[in-house]
Amino acid sequence: MEAPGLLIIGVLHGDIKSRADAPKNFDESERVGTLEIFPEYQEGLDGIAAGQTIVVLFWLHKSVRDVLKVYPRGDKTNGLRGVFSTRSPIRPNPIAISELKVLAIHGNHLEVSGLDILDGTPIIDIKKQLDR
Repeated sequence: MEAPGLLIIGVLHGDIKSRADAPKNFDESERVGTLEIFPEYQEGLDGIAAGQTIVVLFWLHKSVRDVLKVYPRGDKTNGLRGVFSTRSPIRPNPIAISELKVLAIHGNHLEVSGLDILDGTPIIDIKKQLDR
C-alpha cells in the first residue's frame, strides 16, 4: 500500500508556546491567533468569511508518536486508555482538529479565536463547519 503524503498549507501563529500553557480543547479556549496560509494555497480561502466557524486540521509536529495508551487529560485518576479513545495529541498520526471562529481575513492570514494549538504548528487542511 502506498503511504499517504501530506502537504503543509500554512502555519499557526499564536501565543501558546508549550503544552502546559495550552487549553485542553478548542471549545475551552478564547485564545486568538493567526492562520498563515501559504500564498500558493490562498485561492482556496475563497468563500471563507469573518464570523464563520472553520474546522482546521493541524500536524502536531512536536508530538510523541510511539505511545498507544495515555491518561486522558493527564489525569491518572481517569485510568490508562488507548489513544484512539481520547483527544490526546500523543498518537501514531498526530493530527489535531479544532473548530475556530474566523474574526478577520487579511489576504492569506486568518485571525481566529478558540486556539488550543502551539505556535508554529503546521496546518494541513481547512474545512467549513457544517451548517447545523
